[in-house]
Amino acid sequence: MTLKTGTFAKILAAAATISLVTGCMTATPYQPETSGKAASGGYSDERLSENRFKVSFSGNSLTSRDRVEGYLLYRAAELTVENGYDYFVIIDRLTERDVRTYVEPDRYYRPYYGTSYSYWRPHWRYYEPSIGWSIWHPEWGTAFWSGRPEYRSVERFEAHAEIVMYRGKPPANERKAFDARAVIADLEPSIQRPD
Repeated sequence: MTLKTGTFAKILAAAATISLVTGCMTATPYQPETSGKAASGGYSDERLSENRFKVSFSGNSLTSRDRVEGYLLYRAAELTVENGYDYFVIIDRLTERDVRTYVEPDRYYRPYYGTSYSYWRPHWRYYEPSIGWSIWHPEWGTAFWSGRPEYRSVERFEAHAEIVMYRGKPPANERKAFDARAVIADLEPSIQRPD
């Protein structure tokens, strides 16, 4: 069986589209933040002094806050060991939440006069025995002939921390001090790396 050139091209285009969509539907793995990755986001760090770093982890819309903060803590521990230190203290931290809400108008309501006269959209008053008099207007999303608009919220998290690294054992009375090797051992089973 042979495929025509046009059919093969359509199958190839469909496969490429599926792989692109599948790649976009993946939570951010533990990876450095660089452009051109299948899943956006990742970690970045900046040296502020010999033993002081600013560490960040940015997740995409499928990455939970818990995972973003866990990856940040893991990166801080990894960075501590890479630089020859034993523990780190979190001096300052912040988790940002970016929420965007998208409103899709009722897909079944299409006025015959088009979108050029959006201020001239029709509206009606009607009576419902259980409610009384109501007004229907397509922009307000109230029930009548058209359904309600669809609301969709997308949230993304980004965590930042400033850490200072030390040698030796972490002080017992310091709550913000973390043994780097213990953090790596605890979090390693939950780390998802890119394929």
